[in-house]
Amino acid sequence: MSQTLIEKIAQKYAVGLSSDHDVHAGDYIMIRPTYVMTHDNTGAVIPKFKSIGATQLFNPRQVVHTLDHDIQNKSEKNLEKYRKIEAFSKEMGADFYPAGRGIGHQIMCEEGYAWPGTMVVASDSHSNMYGGLGCLGTPIVRTDAATIWATGKTWWKVPPIAKVEFLGSLHKGVTGKDVIIALCGYFNNDEVLNHAIEFIGEGIKHLSLNERLTIANMTTEWGALAGVYPIDEVTVDWLNKRKIFIEERGLEGVPSDEDGKGKHPRINEESISELWKSMASPENNIIKADEDAFYSKEIIIDLSSIEPYVSGPNSVKVMTKISELKKKNIKIDKAYLVSCVNSRVEDIKQAAEVISGKKVADGVEFYVAAASSEVQTECERLGYWQSLLDAGAKPLPPGCGPCIGLGVGLLEDGEVGISATNRNFKGRMGSPTAKAYLASPAVVAASAVSGKIDYDWQNEILSIKGEIKVNTKSGADKPKVKILDGFPELIEGDLIFCHQDNLNTDGIYPGKYTYIDDFTPEQQAEVVMENYDPEFSMIAKKGDIISGGFNFGTGSSREQAATSLKYKGIACIIAGSFSETYKRNAINNGFLVIECPELINDLKKQFGTEKLTVQTNKKIRIDFKNSSISFDDKQYSIDPVGEAAQEIIIAGGLESWVKGKL
Repeated sequence: MSQTLIEKIAQKYAVGLSSDHDVHAGDYIMIRPTYVMTHDNTGAVIPKFKSIGATQLFNPRQVVHTLDHDIQNKSEKNLEKYRKIEAFSKEMGADFYPAGRGIGHQIMCEEGYAWPGTMVVASDSHSNMYGGLGCLGTPIVRTDAATIWATGKTWWKVPPIAKVEFLGSLHKGVTGKDVIIALCGYFNNDEVLNHAIEFIGEGIKHLSLNERLTIANMTTEWGALAGVYPIDEVTVDWLNKRKIFIEERGLEGVPSDEDGKGKHPRINEESISELWKSMASPENNIIKADEDAFYSKEIIIDLSSIEPYVSGPNSVKVMTKISELKKKNIKIDKAYLVSCVNSRVEDIKQAAEVISGKKVADGVEFYVAAASSEVQTECERLGYWQSLLDAGAKPLPPGCGPCIGLGVGLLEDGEVGISATNRNFKGRMGSPTAKAYLASPAVVAASAVSGKIDYDWQNEILSIKGEIKVNTKSGADKPKVKILDGFPELIEGDLIFCHQDNLNTDGIYPGKYTYIDDFTPEQQAEVVMENYDPEFSMIAKKGDIISGGFNFGTGSSREQAATSLKYKGIACIIAGSFSETYKRNAINNGFLVIECPELINDLKKQFGTEKLTVQTNKKIRIDFKNSSISFDDKQYSIDPVGEAAQEIIIAGGLESWVKGKL
């Protein structure tokens, strides 16, 4: 069968597949990614790694550690944490980048880990950024990271894949940040939630590599699990320029050869030449999708219909044209040019050109931090950095900082901030009573000078031209699934219906119990769904099957939201869709979750939404061999539960599975 680009890359990095297994969306597979990156959370992954009995990395060259999140914190406790991470990393032989080198995602791109056509994972949601280089970057949770350290692999369910086509080109003064703000604000009804995205179209050739990285990075905020660009001349040109940059500056960590010139272990003449040859080879079809590949969603947007936008306040689903917002005279207290999405050389240049020769407005604090030490050094060489400082900008070290509410410069009660970062969730950058807006570096710089949200946009007022098409794939051609010994071919039980969409993890497992370390499985079972419906515990019994709404398990990453239902004796959960983090936590704890939107829509029609928990008094039957569900004399198709997922469920969870492999 035909495959998308993402399916082809996943096929390349899947392990243990039968020779006739073509990877497609919905498949559970074992993957061996090229690299796995962890940052400050390496400190939390280490005990997981040790608890499963691992004593060495499966492949030290696969593991990258970067310290970037809390680098402004000079407390002895944090410094000790950093020392322990560095000591562990060097003892294990992993690649290590200390605090001050830069944000992990930027390092992954600068240092060639995020290589076109490969698969790279990170225990951070913005690993989507690698897609700007044609690399399938996708997030994992910490247990997965420990698993990859120990075995070189973990499981992945290939998400549904959406195609986003860019037409036309951007007007002068419009940037990649405006494109992703437009996508998040125009298609703001979870159209791509938990999808992987492939960008296509003639408009792509007009986007710089920096703009591609920006857009790919914020596909996370759009709800996607990956955002991958095609591999083209722009990609190769960027790699060539990066190679020359490395060679000319003799950057640290690049060994010298006999001629005294450094050859980078990943970005070098041979690796780029091999990539170029593979692009030109008709036999190598991994570089692009097949023409008749299936996409669950198809989105088209005309780049020439986009003007500068501002996102928010406090939501990426709300956007306003700068031409309209500037008329409202929204006073700002703080402005930010920081983070992994928009603090590269091109971004800092845009801000410097706007602010050069001017001064930051009285009463406004303008914070700047480069995405990496190399970016800052280059901006200093080109004069951009000094232009910002001369205007009154306050420099921060290359790292995350205020983007995630750490370090100096956070928003105080009632303040308004405009930022070139990727998230403006309520309270993320400081006080929950503050208002946070997102915009391009140029708009942020202009606003810092004006003291209000502002930008000099002279073009005509535009209206976005965009459309979406939803496709349905027939389930008739699904092959029978091989059932492993120990995994049930059929599950049958009484169906309980909990209609709530976006049921968050606090509703499933109250936060007040989360950090009680000695809370027993029996106690978890007693309080499950307490915040959602106190009657749930009296209604549900061992062996029941729960059906939930859409985006089940959204919110925090607490594992107990999955384990408490497992300990209650629930056989499995069927939902319209799941939060990806919840899905990973459930499978990692040996608890099966199944998506079947058609069933959930039928249940809502039949049972309504008045009662939080409905004991339907009806049996539901799940046939894993034929990938189907039977309920009320109707058949529903589900994604196959493949061998990768079966193995983990049989083992009782990912950690037990790893122990069996060591």
